Amino acid sequence: MLPGCFPLRWQGGGEHSGETMSLEAIRYSRGSLQILNQLLLPQQSHYEAVGSVRQAWEAIRAMKVRGAPAIALVGCLSLSVELQEGAGGPGLAALLAFVRDALSFLVTARPTAVNMARAARDLADAAALEAEREGATEEAVRERVIRYAEDMLEKDLKDNQSIGDLGAHHLLERTAPGGGKVTVLTHCNTGALATAGYGTALETRPYNQGARLTAFELVYEQIPATLIADSMAAAAMAHRGVSAVVVGADRVVANGDTANKVGTYQLAIAARHHGIPFYVAAPSSSCDLRLETGQEIVIEERPGQELTDVNGVRIAAPGIGVWNPAFDVTPHDLITGGIITELGVFAPEELRAALSATIS
Repeated sequence: MLPGCFPLRWQGGGEHSGETMSLEAIRYSRGSLQILNQLLLPQQSHYEAVGSVRQAWEAIRAMKVRGAPAIALVGCLSLSVELQEGAGGPGLAALLAFVRDALSFLVTARPTAVNMARAARDLADAAALEAEREGATEEAVRERVIRYAEDMLEKDLKDNQSIGDLGAHHLLERTAPGGGKVTVLTHCNTGALATAGYGTALETRPYNQGARLTAFELVYEQIPATLIADSMAAAAMAHRGVSAVVVGADRVVANGDTANKVGTYQLAIAARHHGIPFYVAAPSSSCDLRLETGQEIVIEERPGQELTDVNGVRIAAPGIGVWNPAFDVTPHDLITGGIITELGVFAPEELRAALSATIS
């Protein structure tokens, strides 16, 4: 299962039809996009229609949809919906400008995750190349952009399965070579690489995503799990038999430093102290080899109300200052288990060479 988001459902036809899964973050068919509003879980499972790039930006910014791969998918699919309805143009130049502007706007919704920025760059390039073909038409460029976004969705489904399989086998070989119990501690909503064995969901802010999303997911799938708060993680490592820590990542840079939900860094420190392997699970689309170290990653800061208020009710003392970064950076030397991608499990120092042939 992909770190950071629920499974997706593809409702295309023919050779591109995929398996319908039990939990769906995104429902898409050509010309129609719906997202599961994750702010309402677990009390409500409500799908909202996303009919424009503006609506997608607002949903991403508000964290109705979250997780780096899902952000890129919703952004690009929202553009495909608008193009299917005839937006952009008339004329190739106007259509290309519309596509570029829409993609650039989507990138601003949440800047730390690299997936949307990479997708925006690649999709704009694909549209420009199509427009340069002899006899190119508006319709051909529209179809190229739509098809590109749909292919992203299909690839994401395959990557999810590969990350889960590779991570599970690696974890079992390292932590339970005799076939014993494996207890995995995870942070925020990461999917927990459930096929490795047992998962432990952590309650995290903003919006208690571990308690609301990961716990909901694990209970639904009948995977044995225990909910703890962030402040209990080190004690759990010391006393509850944690076999490994597995977290997601919104950006992995060339030296193996990773940005993930704030609180990840302290988990890595605690895992190192207790001799517990620490893994990062992320698709190669979350790897950004253009940045050398984690110090170059732009860290998103969220509104202070996410800390001072709960469901619109003030709980913090009036006048108190707030620092509310959404992410922190885990140095590569603390990632002792490895970085799990759909292409394999790599030590941080191996990542650049392993992926340089496939991403840039």
